[in-house]
Amino acid sequence: MVTAAGAAGRSGLEFMRAMAGGEIPPPPILHTLGMRLESVAEGEAVFSLEPAEFHYNPIGSVHGGVYATLLDSAAGCAVQTRLPAGTGYTSLDLGVKFLGAIRVGSGTLRCTGRVVHLGRRTALAEARIESADGRLLATATSSCLLLTA
Repeated sequence: MVTAAGAAGRSGLEFMRAMAGGEIPPPPILHTLGMRLESVAEGEAVFSLEPAEFHYNPIGSVHGGVYATLLDSAAGCAVQTRLPAGTGYTSLDLGVKFLGAIRVGSGTLRCTGRVVHLGRRTALAEARIESADGRLLATATSSCLLLTA
């Protein structure tokens, strides 16, 4: 709730910059999974993750839910950077394409979300996860519903 309270009176970009700069604490899910908000710009958010065994599923690779959380975070936060003060969003859907296995040896992952379309009521964003050597591991598209106070 501390993170959400930090949005009051700020544009989405101001809010995201304050979070990236450490002025506002990141949401608990970032701590839970070991994700980091690396940077934000208008229409873009970049997260990183160092894969660890605690991310693994029973078959010995990073669980698909971790991919989805990383992709959803990057896409949603990219949308947030385009919103005026007093406007929020919620995800309507998330379509994920798994293109490669993520394991501890994948190195630090980079997940970039970008806004594709911003309308009056909805937004569309895309996100992609790349390995440390630039290999594309997953993509997603996300539709968001814009919420005004």
